Amino acid sequence: MVREFIEKATLGRFVMHKGDSHFIGGGMHNPEAEPINTFVYNKGGDQQVTIDEITYTMPPASILPLVSNQHFTFERPEALVAWQFNRAFYCIVDHDAEVGCVGFLFYGIQHPMFIGLTPDDVSDMNDLEKVISDELTVHDNFQGEMLRTLLKRVIIKITRKAKKQCESYQLFPDEKMDLVRQFALLVETNFRQAHEVRFYASALNKSPKTLSNVFALLKQPNPSEIIRNRIMVEAKRYLHYSNKSAKEIAYELGFESPSHFNRFFKQHTGQPPIMFKDAVNQP
Repeated sequence: MVREFIEKATLGRFVMHKGDSHFIGGGMHNPEAEPINTFVYNKGGDQQVTIDEITYTMPPASILPLVSNQHFTFERPEALVAWQFNRAFYCIVDHDAEVGCVGFLFYGIQHPMFIGLTPDDVSDMNDLEKVISDELTVHDNFQGEMLRTLLKRVIIKITRKAKKQCESYQLFPDEKMDLVRQFALLVETNFRQAHEVRFYASALNKSPKTLSNVFALLKQPNPSEIIRNRIMVEAKRYLHYSNKSAKEIAYELGFESPSHFNRFFKQHTGQPPIMFKDAVNQP
């Protein structure tokens, strides 16, 4: 079952998948016309999910947040429920002050994030699933606002659960961890142009050294490592899923020259981009 709501005035889009054997994330193979975020709820047992060519085990009774540029497939998609929404329907950036999830659920340091649910949580999620499914069959002037309200409830519930399962959030108050979320969001929106910590430190009104010290205190990876990893993820996506040459990818990702990109890629994978792509294309 796939049910969809489209708001004509804004082109806001909300989609629910339930028992959909064709549910996948096309990523660069089949990009959405507009970026769309996804919550996947696993109602069955353990199953394999492959995200950007890396396979993980998704536990039963868990939620997985995914973003639009990720390519993903599930072993048994028919056992899942998924909710998808675009920015026009519900902008998580604009609502961040309310739900505190941007840079945590979708663009956080820990990915993928499998958020475990208790039996009571499962009961609540099943109730929400039914209410959302029923609301998608209603067609009146209140439908869009009701669906947004229900989605916000899902986001808040999942954010609360995720923070309880994150060690750093247990050790430090939200106010301190907000710096990590803000940094993650800045990286997501600027990693193609800005590769140096000083850019992000300046945007956060910190010195690079202070920023690194704060991340160490909060038990987070070094800021430079986070930037590097995000660039590498995108480089590998291009090599896996696009026909772009290494030269084109280099300029897409803000490198001064293809040779600079080649050195960067080889330093962190042990092989140049062309060899990586050749290995990907081997039958």
